[in-house]
Amino acid sequence: MMTYAKHKQCGILLQLLQQKYRSPELESQLEEPWLRDYTDNRFFLIDGLLYHRENHTSALTVVYRDHISLILQEFHDFLYMGHMSEDRTKERVASTAWWPKWEEELSEYISTFERCQKANKNHGSKYGLPQHIEEPKHPWETINMD
Repeated sequence: MMTYAKHKQCGILLQLLQQKYRSPELESQLEEPWLRDYTDNRFFLIDGLLYHRENHTSALTVVYRDHISLILQEFHDFLYMGHMSEDRTKERVASTAWWPKWEEELSEYISTFERCQKANKNHGSKYGLPQHIEEPKHPWETINMD
């Protein structure tokens, strides 16, 4: 719980969740999307861990800002899991962790990941120019395939 308190929005959220009664003063200090999700009762606290729930999904751990890069590395770069595509990495993160704007940060991380950029780069031209083929004189002399 100590690391959550270091982040301003998480600290305010912790105070709100630990109080018995609503505090409009504290609520007014929350920024979006924290405020919207708090008023929609998407956050809750269990055993010192802060959780977030999207619609009817399972509860996801709210990730502290310092740990986001570790999560992205673990779910995208980890060699033993295979190098994941952006869609597969999104699936894995979406089922485990939450932080504001996580999808945008994940896309940016993958788009700037050097190994991905090298692997996805087109090398040379894909197709050659059409070539004229002389009419064959005998059957099966020339075979073409599309």
